[in-house]
Amino acid sequence: MVRIMDVLFLRDFKLETIIGLYEWERKAPQPILIDLEIGLYDHKAGHSDDIADTIDYGKVAARIREFATANRFHLVEALGEHIADIVRSEFGAPWVRVTLRKLAILRGVKELGIVIERGSRL
Repeated sequence: MVRIMDVLFLRDFKLETIIGLYEWERKAPQPILIDLEIGLYDHKAGHSDDIADTIDYGKVAARIREFATANRFHLVEALGEHIADIVRSEFGAPWVRVTLRKLAILRGVKELGIVIERGSRL
């Protein structure tokens, strides 16, 4: 049996949250960028043109923004893990890849972050 997977994506999704280990990082929200890839086994939406047959990326983005602004994290790994859990458990995605980047935190480093992949791609 061949399984087909479509992948919805959000690139450079910017939001602000309190994240970091150091006291200076925890004083004010800082910008982070998220790239999100969401796997879909069923490709009905491509034929039906109906939002009910897919995952509404607007709702995903709103939920992640709500979660990230309401919580504080020490590690990018923790925030990335929670985002992956939200996408899989609340939106029913069988597979997700979350790339989370903090910007200009270390001298000479433009971005740092984590890539988390959860679930079965096929």
